[in-house]
Amino acid sequence: MVRLSFDQEAWRRGIRTMPLPSDVHEEIEQELRARLIALVAADQDVVLDFSFWSKRARLIYRNLLRPLGVVPETIYLATPRAVALGRLAARSHEHADDFALSNDVAADYFDHFDHFEPPTAEEGPLTVLGAEPSH
Repeated sequence: MVRLSFDQEAWRRGIRTMPLPSDVHEEIEQELRARLIALVAADQDVVLDFSFWSKRARLIYRNLLRPLGVVPETIYLATPRAVALGRLAARSHEHADDFALSNDVAADYFDHFDHFEPPTAEEGPLTVLGAEPSH
């Protein structure tokens, strides 16, 4: 199984701060999409380690994969805000899965996620892990 991640790709490129500038984010997303299509075409299992905070974003990737005969499963890690912020605060910036965020930036992510659209089974296969998040 191959995992595709914005954080890992940014780290590989030598980027050590988040959030990414919009042009860099777009460049990385285009590369990850191309890799996703190539991996799926090669019959590889792929995990997209993305936030997928909006139904629209999830639909874009479902539509991208549909012509390849793939019906993606969404794994939703329902994590309370306080738990997630605590985990972010504990990061030490030592590797690609450990980007440190200031408390303000981390809180901004979650303020943005007040608009989070939890995935539903109507969108496609769904597994929910954890309790419902509190906003």
